[in-house]
Amino acid sequence: MATDKLVDDEKRIDKAAYVLKAVAHPLRIRIIQMLNDNKELNVSAIYKNLNAEQSLISHHLINMRDKGILDIRRSGKNIYYFLVDTAVADVIECIYKSKILN
Repeated sequence: MATDKLVDDEKRIDKAAYVLKAVAHPLRIRIIQMLNDNKELNVSAIYKNLNAEQSLISHHLINMRDKGILDIRRSGKNIYYFLVDTAVADVIECIYKSKILN
């Protein structure tokens, strides 16, 4: 019984580390904040707001989508990105409030 709990804890710790690594980039954090504020955005809106190359933003969006942080909604020719779980944005906000950054 205790062994099962340890295995489950290890899996959760590994998944948490995986998610934190996936968002550990300044542009990805900005994208997450934008999506949290706007619910969903297309690539054009994101790269224009961040003043970054579309290819670079697309790379980060695809990476976070592959890792389960973002998902998409298609509408005609447009693809809209949104957060799968806004708790990721809450974690970033928690880090902002921590003494580590102050």
